[in-house]
Amino acid sequence: MLSRIDPNSLFSGGGISFLNGARTAKFSYGYSSFKGKRASMEDFYETRISEVDGQMVAFFGVFDGHGGARTAEYLKNNLFKNLSSHPDFIKDTKTAIVEAFRQTDAEYLDEERGQQKDAGSTASTAVLLGDRLLVANVGDSRVVASRAGSAIPLSIDHKPDRSDERQRIEEAGGFIIWAGTWRVGGVLAVSRAFGDKLLKPYVVAEPEIQEEEIGGVDFLIIASDGLWNVLSNKDAVDLVQDITDSEAASRKLIQEAYARGSSDNITCVVVRFQNT
Repeated sequence: MLSRIDPNSLFSGGGISFLNGARTAKFSYGYSSFKGKRASMEDFYETRISEVDGQMVAFFGVFDGHGGARTAEYLKNNLFKNLSSHPDFIKDTKTAIVEAFRQTDAEYLDEERGQQKDAGSTASTAVLLGDRLLVANVGDSRVVASRAGSAIPLSIDHKPDRSDERQRIEEAGGFIIWAGTWRVGGVLAVSRAFGDKLLKPYVVAEPEIQEEEIGGVDFLIIASDGLWNVLSNKDAVDLVQDITDSEAASRKLIQEAYARGSSDNITCVVVRFQNT
């Protein structure tokens, strides 16, 4: 029997918008967030559409906190604000993303000085700007696109046992060990994150960025690892391929992840394009 979710405990919503590019991209987005089997909710998400220097920009992000919700909530409130106010955001978007992520992490750590307990968060983000889609990822939340029915990963999880991540950590003087799963310093199961001041400089908030043309992408799924721990990229795309309502699609993904035994907070954003 499937585990059922009390609909009152699942937060969801959505909207529809346009972007001005060479083609006008119409898109809808939906989000759902569910505490699941955890005692507290440490996931946050952001969906924001605004004008920057006369251009419409859409920003979607999922932030999975650990050690508390403080870092994830800070990212929700500050990451896109810092990015959209970067002076080179429109003309050199990739550099702006890297610098805004770095700035946000530094400012958060500055605010954290008095805190005893260490906290951190992943950030999986998608920025829509004209005909461009830029995915910037830190940690093990994930962005997957559907193109002609195929699941295309637009981010690669930052896990400590990824060979390039292990090398980066060891060259910085850190180490990873097996403690139920691979962990940085025996503590953290992700190799990149915002916050985590006690694990700097091994755990960094340096994003990996992937750029795509919006044309040809049918929809995006941005989700915390509460979803990806139990659903493969292909499973997730197949599940919502035919659900045109983005909010309904995000709810379906969360309900399925919970039914399959996810024991984590689960947060999901679905962005569906209608290219004209």
